[in-house]
This record gives sequence, C-alpha cells and structure tokens, in this order.
Amino acid sequence: MIDLILLGCGGNMPMPNRFLSSLFINYRGRKILIDCGEGTQISMKMKNCGFKNIDLICITHLHGDHFNGLIGLLSTIANSSRTEDLTIIGPLGIKKHLDAVKVLVGYLPYSLNVIENPNGSFSLCHEYLNDIEISTIKLEHSTECLGYSLYFNRRPKFNKDKAVLNNVPTILWQKLQSGKSIIVNEVEYKPEMVLGDDRKGVKVSFITDTRPIFSIPEFIKDSDLLVCEAMYGDNLDISKAIKNSHMTFKEAANLAKLGNVNKLLLTHFSPSLEDPNSYIDNATSVFKNTIIGYDRLELILNFKE
Repeated sequence: MIDLILLGCGGNMPMPNRFLSSLFINYRGRKILIDCGEGTQISMKMKNCGFKNIDLICITHLHGDHFNGLIGLLSTIANSSRTEDLTIIGPLGIKKHLDAVKVLVGYLPYSLNVIENPNGSFSLCHEYLNDIEISTIKLEHSTECLGYSLYFNRRPKFNKDKAVLNNVPTILWQKLQSGKSIIVNEVEYKPEMVLGDDRKGVKVSFITDTRPIFSIPEFIKDSDLLVCEAMYGDNLDISKAIKNSHMTFKEAANLAKLGNVNKLLLTHFSPSLEDPNSYIDNATSVFKNTIIGYDRLELILNFKE
C-alpha cells in the first residue's frame, strides 16, 4: 500500500487556499517528497506526516514555487534529531542551489546525498527504498526541468512447496523471503529457492512544468497514477500555455489517454484559476478518470493481485 497526499496544488505564488507544488508519499513507513514549494511544511504538519523519516526529495526544477520550501524543511528535519543521510534528486544546477541553502540553514546533523541531472532509470542503495525504480525525463520548460516516475516493485510471494522441494531449512525462510542470499555450511541458499512468480508493482508518475512533448506518453505508460500539471483550465488559454511552457486541462488529459494511465490527478493551477472544478469537463471529455487536485487531498494505491 502506498499513501499519497497532495500537499500543495498551486503554481507561481501561494494563495490563501492553495499552497505551492508538493507531493508526499508514504511507503513502508518512510517518506518521499516530490517538489517542495512554500506551504509544504504547513500541510505536512496539518496531516501529521512527520519530518524525521523523509529519505528522498525529488525536485522537478529550480523555480521558487517548486524549491523555496526546501530551505525551511531541511532546517526542520535537522531539528527532528535526524542523523541518517538524506537523498535529493534534481536537475542541472541543484548542487549549486543546495550549497546556497546550506549557507542559509547552517549546520545540518545529517549529510545530503545529491544526485544531479540523472538520466534513465536507477534505484537507490537504501535500506528502505532500494526496491523503488526511479526514472526521469527531460521536460520542456523555461529552465532545466525533470519529470519523475516511481515504480514500487512488489516482492514475489513465499512459496512453501518450492522451499521444501529445494531442501531449504525452515529457519532460513524468512531471511530468504526478504531478498538476501545466505550461505550455511558452504551451501548457498538464494531467494528464488523460496519465492514464487514476480508480481505487478505500482507506478506513480509526476509531470510538471512542461509543454506536452512527444516523449511523455511512453514515459508515463501504464501508470497507476499520473500527477500532472494543468496550469490553465480554459481551452482558450492555449496561447498562454504555449508562451509560458505549461499545459491546459485538455492537454494533460490527452497525455493521460495516450499513456494509458489508470488515474489522472491535475495540479499546479494558475493563481487566476479560482475554481479549477468549473473546468473539469475539459479534462474528463478526453480522459474520464480525472481528479481535480486540492491541498491535502489523500489517495491510497494498493498492490493488485
């Protein structure tokens, strides 16, 4: 089970009822953030998210409405007595920006593991998050910008018959099920000796800020959830979307359709868009399973048998 909270759904500037871009993911008791705009900490506090166990922060780009909340958040995490390393992924320039942040924040009791401008897919060498496959895509915005896809792998079921057939001692079953090989009396026991077939995981994709470029549908293909920017609700605002390198509701919905995703969550609304729900038909006419985001919206994604 994967718990998600849309901490902020605004773009450009915070509004009284709308904080800036941030998505919170709780997976096996550990926390992941995608973007950290102003208001992130307030929403986290309101939802009792906790700060100490944030292990991964993915920054799409370095515009203030996606990055500026990180200054205070890193300080708050430090005050939580955290000493474990914290991994931050971001586009070209993220290291330089974080160097400036560290000057403003001062001493941090934990180290920052910064991954700048990654290409393709990779997994982290992390005790709790090593079964998540992270993929990035370069987007089309006014600055270097990354889209993210997180694939939460699911371990195969334990197969008792297979374990017995392979003469695996029962005392080793649980350790092998966790994915670790074990050598006992010079005999190597491997996880595949007690595990069944692979099972489908869960894929979450996050796309903001960008125009709808041709590479996105393949990148988000078969996502269980696509969280996508939708700066403008009205189809007549297409000229603004093109000028500012953003998308309309209809364009975001078309990407969801082309990518064969299961559910679309729209976010990153313009400050001028007072009621995003009034434009929902522009999205659902193209992709029916569309949700209009709002601050602190909660979703749960379950693994499927």
